[in-house]
Amino acid sequence: MTKTSQFYPLPNGLTVHLKEIHTAPIISTWVWYRVGSRNEQVGKTGISHWVEHMQFKGTQEFPASYLDREISRVGGTWNAMTYMDWTTYYETLPAHVFEISLQSEADRMTNSLFDPKEVELERNVVISEREGNENEPLFLLNEAVQLEAFADHPYRYEVIGLKDDLHTITRDDLYQHYRNYYRPENAVLAVAGDFEISAMKKKIENYFGTIPNRQVDEHTVAQDPPLGGEKRVSVSGPGETSFVQISYRAPAASNPDFFILTVLDSLLTGPSSLNMFGSGGTSNKTSRLYRALVENEIAVSCHGGLQATKDPFLYHTLLTVHPAHTPEEVLSAVDQEIKKVLDSPVSSAEIERAIKQAKALFAYSSENISNQAFWLGYTEMFDSYDWFENYIDHLLQVTPEKVLEIARNYLNLDNRVVGFYTPEESQA
Repeated sequence: MTKTSQFYPLPNGLTVHLKEIHTAPIISTWVWYRVGSRNEQVGKTGISHWVEHMQFKGTQEFPASYLDREISRVGGTWNAMTYMDWTTYYETLPAHVFEISLQSEADRMTNSLFDPKEVELERNVVISEREGNENEPLFLLNEAVQLEAFADHPYRYEVIGLKDDLHTITRDDLYQHYRNYYRPENAVLAVAGDFEISAMKKKIENYFGTIPNRQVDEHTVAQDPPLGGEKRVSVSGPGETSFVQISYRAPAASNPDFFILTVLDSLLTGPSSLNMFGSGGTSNKTSRLYRALVENEIAVSCHGGLQATKDPFLYHTLLTVHPAHTPEEVLSAVDQEIKKVLDSPVSSAEIERAIKQAKALFAYSSENISNQAFWLGYTEMFDSYDWFENYIDHLLQVTPEKVLEIARNYLNLDNRVVGFYTPEESQA
């Protein structure tokens, strides 16, 4: 039987993940770099995201407008994303014209221009993006909570960066960041779709095999001690709605506790999607906080947020305050529900339903060719592809006793930051 997937390194250190999927004549190509806001220092926050923007400004071989025109002409899609632990670029194209994705990604791994005029134009773009975010209540609230939740770890800063840094980062800063992290040994090439592995390997060797690896400047990422007590922040700004964000320190995705917390998240607020590229959804109307707060009109909505990260991050619960209630009343109602989980074991039936919902959302996030390619590289940013392949098995091993233990370890007052957002119009 022909093997339909293969993982291997090139001699220059590039990790390659290939998966044949012959359900449609499409090939999705992703290049992942282990660089994000986690790799930034004070004074240069937001630099990884800005470098991502510059990667669309062209090389000598592929001027800025060329790829956009060619990919649109054949009905393909391409884009990029920067997060805390990674930056990724992808193209999903008809199989017969996909090769331009390999060609262009290999080219911009080493040959991006960083023209000084383009740098200044893009400075205005990212500052405008930052200023647009500052009109969003949830951005302002989340930024305040993360700054309070971490003292030293770079996770304390939003990926977009601080405005002061965006004004002072130079072209040389950007180019050095690019040269330091955009190299074969720091990257994963993931390709899924309608191809034969043997032929694909030859094409990859042709485009990527001669790219030299480079020595890099390493810096240690500071790890924060435990919070040691509840912290609270209050934010006011535009809008007409109040919000409450409760963020508990959470384990890294590679920690076995992460899978149990995933089930607890599903139980409390409905499952969180781990695929930021796009996926279907499941209802959270059977979750405990929805039934206790939304159905009783204490909150208008509630959502959980658990993301897979390389280092310990946060488990968020976000609630929209009902106009007839205050943020403090919403927090009190949440704490009552948390206390119920801590005081008495959750039934096996409820755990089974939470697992089923988490499994369903995971399945939705893995169903098409682009999502399959996403998972091939994404998990390498915080663990390995085995994490993806064993995800369901880990969930199935979760028991009521384990959920109770994890709830007591993580959902305690000393391990959280509470943020209140109130509209400026409501301030006395």
